Order: sequence, then structure tokens, then C-alpha cells
Amino acid sequence: MLTSYVPAEGRVSVRDGLLPAEELRRAVWIDLLNPTAEEERAVQSALRLEVPTREEMEEIESSSRLYREDDVLFLTANFLYGVEGGEYGSTPITFVLGNAALITVRYQTPKAFSVFAVRCQRSPGLVATPDGVMLHLFEQIVDRLADILERVGSDMDRASAAAFRSARAKVKATVRDRDLREALITLGQVGEVTTRASETLLGLTRILTFVGAEKATAVRKENQVLIKTLVRDVRSLVDHAGFLNNKANFLLDAVLGILNVEQNAIIKTFTVASVALMPPTLIASIYGMNFEFMPELKAVWGYPMALVLMVVSALLPILYFKRKGWL
Repeated sequence: MLTSYVPAEGRVSVRDGLLPAEELRRAVWIDLLNPTAEEERAVQSALRLEVPTREEMEEIESSSRLYREDDVLFLTANFLYGVEGGEYGSTPITFVLGNAALITVRYQTPKAFSVFAVRCQRSPGLVATPDGVMLHLFEQIVDRLADILERVGSDMDRASAAAFRSARAKVKATVRDRDLREALITLGQVGEVTTRASETLLGLTRILTFVGAEKATAVRKENQVLIKTLVRDVRSLVDHAGFLNNKANFLLDAVLGILNVEQNAIIKTFTVASVALMPPTLIASIYGMNFEFMPELKAVWGYPMALVLMVVSALLPILYFKRKGWL
């Protein structure tokens, strides 16, 4: 789908679908979402530049993601998407920045793009220049990442608090197991989201560094201050994402430690029960043998004596374990 944003008379005209070449050349921002071959050809013909293919966008070497052709910058990075629905992932997005227009090529829709598209219609000044569109879009992405990191941090705190509260309190094993399981799931999600968010922030850092080196031609003077602000914000989020990731790893080790303690307690209980039942089993085995001469079998007190021996032999190990503090 091709969406063009054309500023006119203090407002922004948003038009979907193919447009004549003259209309495309008037657009400040052209957004290509899952573009067809016809849409790519129309943009390339109107603006006289190459739109990278999906295969080219997925290449990981830096020279294929950040480069310049004449006065046009080609900037590609992976961006986090889908956190709201729980099916999150990373998708490459390319920003083709020229003097007259910004072209974005993408195959998924991070929420920041949807929010920024709505903001553009309310604030036409955001679509005044191509470099301004890109930098303001980066601001929206950074704000969105900050919200995501704050949310996963709160989720992690709630899950870990519930897990530790259940571990300390005398609650049912099913409740404790449920809280520990939810904590493990939440910590796994936190690790996945923070890793993908860090990947996005790394891509933004590389783009901003590259654009900063090309600012004489790529970024207008009035927009250069945005680069410095974005760099500071990205660095702070990188530090926060690293903090969350380290905290998640620490809490993961703690929760796994609690699970190990619970399992050890269960195993210890079974071990004590096995040891306590060994002497009675031995006595029952002895008197279950089929020898002809076993005087106790004919004695009146033989059966009660065997029962008493079994009970005493089971109690003695339990008393010994309690005295040693093993129970």
C-alpha cells in the first residue's frame, strides 16, 4: 500500500494508492507498506531513485544498511513491533531520505507509525521537510520504546513480587506453583522484549551517527538540534534496557533457585519416607520367607511382635532425622 503525505495550505493531505508522478513529487513523505511491484516502479520513476527490495533490506552488513547515493541517504534498521498483541518481533524498515521527500519501506506496522500518521494530520508542521518527518518519526519510536520498557519493567516487578510473596507465605502448593510459573513466563517475555528493543535502539544509534556525519546535506540546520536530543534519549533508553535485562536475569536466577529449593524439599521428604520404610520392609520380608523352622510363626505373640518391630523401626529413623535437623 502506498500512502503519500502532501503539505498544502497549512494542512496535510493524506492520499492512499497510486498517484500521478507530479503528485508523488509533491509529497514530503511517501510510506510504502508491503509495496507491490507497480507501486515501487511508480515511486522510482517519479523520484528517480531505487527503492530497496525486501531481500536487500534484510542484509545485515552495515554497508548494505547505511549508504549514500548522490544526495540520497538509504538507512535501514530493525524495529520492534507487535508488543500490544503479544506476538512481537523485529522487522527491517528502510528510510530513503532525499532533499525533496522521505520514503519509508516496511512490511509490518509498528504502533509508532500509526500514532505518528495521526499526529501529522493534527500538526502539519511535522511534515514540513523530509528530514523533519524522519526525525520526528524517530522521536515517536523512541517515546514508544520508552513506554514499552516502562510497562515490561512494571510487569516484571509485579510478577517477581507475587512469586516471592508466595514463596515466603504458607500458601497452597498450587498457588505457589502458579505464581512461580507466571513469574518465569513474564521474565522470559521481558528478556525477549528488552533484547528486541535494544536491537531497535542500536539501529537508531547507527542511523543517527550516520546522518550526523552527513548533516551538511541531509539535515537542515533547524532540525540538527533534534539529532542531539534523539542521541541523548536513545542512550538513556539503551542504559535502561540493559538495566532491565540484568534485573530480569537476576530475578530469573532467584525464581529458579526457589524452584530448586521446593524440589529439594519434596525429594528430601521422599528420601526420608524411603529410609523410614526400609526397616519395616526388611522385617516383613524376613517373616514372609517360607522356611519350615521359624519359631515365631507359631508363637501367639509373633504377629503383634512383628507389628511392633515394624513401627519402632520406622519411628527410629524419623526421630534421628529430626534430632539432626534434617526434618
